[in-house]
Amino acid sequence: MKENAKKTNRKAALLNREVAHIDIAAFDARPIVSAMERMSFSSRDLGRATAIYNKMLADPACTVILTLAGSTSAGGCMDLYADLVRNDMVDCVVATGASIVDMDFFEGLGFKHYQAEGAVDDDELRRQMIDRIYDTYIDEEDLQNCDFAIGGIADNLDPGNYSSRAFIREMGRYLTRHGRKDNSLVKLAYEKDVPIFCPAFSDSSAGFGLVKHQVGRIKAGKPYVSIDSVADFRELTHVKVEAGTTGLLMIGGGVPKNFAQDTVVCAEILGHDNVEMHKYAVQITVADVRDGACSSSTLKEACSWGKVSPVEEQMVFAEATTVLPLLASSAFHEGHWKTRGEKRLSRLFGTAG
Repeated sequence: MKENAKKTNRKAALLNREVAHIDIAAFDARPIVSAMERMSFSSRDLGRATAIYNKMLADPACTVILTLAGSTSAGGCMDLYADLVRNDMVDCVVATGASIVDMDFFEGLGFKHYQAEGAVDDDELRRQMIDRIYDTYIDEEDLQNCDFAIGGIADNLDPGNYSSRAFIREMGRYLTRHGRKDNSLVKLAYEKDVPIFCPAFSDSSAGFGLVKHQVGRIKAGKPYVSIDSVADFRELTHVKVEAGTTGLLMIGGGVPKNFAQDTVVCAEILGHDNVEMHKYAVQITVADVRDGACSSSTLKEACSWGKVSPVEEQMVFAEATTVLPLLASSAFHEGHWKTRGEKRLSRLFGTAG
């Protein structure tokens, strides 16, 4: 008993400082971004990237697609992404499963991310059932409850194949009834009919929950829910075809970046000869081009594949939590979103309501 109490007290001590997610409405970054535009190196890149994002928002024909990879949500940008959806600054999201499930849905259930303090002993963290993302902690017991919630959602759906978009919509519906956080990206996307795609959905807590669901159904001799990644590609390509003019705001790279860009090529394969390349594109990344790690290509290189127009594109080589709040705050206070209105692209799939 004493040993268990000691472990509980130590775990509480380690999980004692919640990550505070940044509020882009609380400060106006336009003066500093404007000053950075007149500098050089990454500062000027950020200034131009912000100007391009503002052009996306000011263009009434433009559909803005946000792509997310990496751990910026857990690191303090979670409310930022939710606010982009809330204020019609993003019309569609393509993300890693971790960003949507382990981070946003996880906090939507009422759980938290925590700052690490001091030196890190990963063996001790394992004993305490604490998972680490760089200098950020997650309670593994809470994360398993998130897994079980995903499994429970699957248990209550009709068996069959679902795109990740369709399943994540059910996650949003679940949060409207059982959630503990209003400013959840998944919940807001459900309420505003903003589609979220996770092309590698099972590479997250969703995978654990869905495996548990399928194993339980197989043992019972019953059909089960499965995620159809081809349906994801088909549906996102349909979004691109219907949207026409599009802009990409890409945080990190990976599968979400390529998935969103490839829709132009897929549309051509399907015979849509008049589908234009993504007109605007911004990518914030620390990946290096020289060793092939930049998620296949820079934005200029993507032009050779017919994916991105080379006119309004900007790479920003920086760690996203250091520059994204400036870009997002500057665009929020510039205010082009106030006249954009809602696109409600989920209605393309007959899933309103």
